[in-house]
Amino acid sequence: MTAETTPANAVLTIDLAAVVANWRLLQRLVAPAACAAVVKADAYGLGVAPVARALHRAGCRTFFVACLAEAVALRPHVADSAIYVLAGVPPGCEDAFVRHQLRPVLNSLIDIAAWRGFANRTASAPPVAIHFDTGMSRLGLPPDEAARVRDEPDRLDGVAVACVMSHLACADQPDHPLNARQQAAFAGLRQRWPGVQMSLAASSGIFLGPAWHGDLCRPGLALYGGAPVPGRTNPMTQVVDLRARILQVREIDPGWSVGYGATHHARRRATIATAGVGYGDGYLRSLSNRGHGYIGDIRVPLVGRVSMDLITFDASAVPAALLAPGTEVELIGPHIGIDAVAADAGTIAYEILTSLGGRYRRVYRGGVDGPSERDAATGADADGLEANGGR
Repeated sequence: MTAETTPANAVLTIDLAAVVANWRLLQRLVAPAACAAVVKADAYGLGVAPVARALHRAGCRTFFVACLAEAVALRPHVADSAIYVLAGVPPGCEDAFVRHQLRPVLNSLIDIAAWRGFANRTASAPPVAIHFDTGMSRLGLPPDEAARVRDEPDRLDGVAVACVMSHLACADQPDHPLNARQQAAFAGLRQRWPGVQMSLAASSGIFLGPAWHGDLCRPGLALYGGAPVPGRTNPMTQVVDLRARILQVREIDPGWSVGYGATHHARRRATIATAGVGYGDGYLRSLSNRGHGYIGDIRVPLVGRVSMDLITFDASAVPAALLAPGTEVELIGPHIGIDAVAADAGTIAYEILTSLGGRYRRVYRGGVDGPSERDAATGADADGLEANGGR
């Protein structure tokens, strides 16, 4: 199905082979440590089912998600893998962790006490991770609670601790002094937890070096093609390609405005190409008058405001023969990666990915199920049936 015939106004292609290639690269970098995969937020917006299946087929056996609902949805796709739930156990939901064999991340003394009580009543309670805060001041046991766990080991009676973890606050800034302080604090934890799997580094932390790797690394953004260290050459393979269909082409005279609020005025006679994507699709409004796309190899600036369903480009530099309704505009792709889009929008690549909306036709390439297509607006593939790789 081509861009001209798809019922959606834009096509989002996700290269699962690239996701696998990125995971394998990271696994080589961190060996002999293991490399997990963070697939929270629907695998950063790319579809947890096809992404997780591809990673599992490649050999990934540990996955991290944000919440219980995400873990339950993930479990059928990675039947023999460890799944850690970063937000811990919602009150009254302990049985779901047993039923689906999920591993909670315990973030406080309250979490530990509640799970200890449950584990001592339930012989089949799964193992857990304990999260120590070494400098993020977000989730995790702060130093005073960590000291109590150290000095009162009976707090963990009956609790099977499989992993001790922390999270780096400034890993994307390699020279930040907090990185070394957190690494030193984590090294101290390792001495108190012999034989337990230790996990500190996510995507950026992997590139700080082996001292930060521990036994298990937890990349997220890097799996999906994002630059792990801003300002440096990105070693990851691009995963996402987003192309929108031009709906209309028009000529406007000097002085004419474009879009809501008349925030752009043509300085000369201009060709305006309107494409069918907007903030309703997760193409951020902050890209107004700042973003750009490509028609073929020609850069076209986004002019005017991003509206709910439409964006407008100054396509004056594009030969008329290449412009017509149905022509594709590359919004993310070989010419403009997710980090470049994020820079235009004044945000980070994480937000670009997780904002990707539900109206795109999603095409999965290189997956274990073979190529598949899904029109997210209709829930059907190209033949009217739900695709294996659908969300």
